[in-house]
Amino acid sequence: MECQVSWLGNGGMAFSAKTGSGHQVTMDGPPEAGGKNSASRPMELILAGTGGCAAFDVVLILQKARQEISACDVQLTAERAETEPKVFTKINLHFTVKGKNLDLSKVERAVKLSHEKYCSATTMLAKTAEITYSIDVLNDE
Repeated sequence: MECQVSWLGNGGMAFSAKTGSGHQVTMDGPPEAGGKNSASRPMELILAGTGGCAAFDVVLILQKARQEISACDVQLTAERAETEPKVFTKINLHFTVKGKNLDLSKVERAVKLSHEKYCSATTMLAKTAEITYSIDVLNDE
């Protein structure tokens, strides 16, 4: 895996990242740090990537379990250390899984497997952060 990050210059603190899969993401900082608030912060993208990694696992596991899911959302909330480096110290992932005739135990199992076995992002971040999760299951009518 590789990624190229380039400073966009122009007296700001914006950066462009081109991933190994050929996609681009822009990052920027807040005005008080010299940025122009034109894009997500790098740490926000780490949090977003964590949610994406976990949701990917949950959807894949539920599909393999033949659950008819129609939506999987993850709301992440995080706390960071007050001093440098301002690592994440607490992260909660709240999963809302929606579908037809969902089996609550299978949804719980999928989230647990992601958390304990498959999600590389949460495993890595657990080195500095307490990671918790919660689940809502909504059945389609």
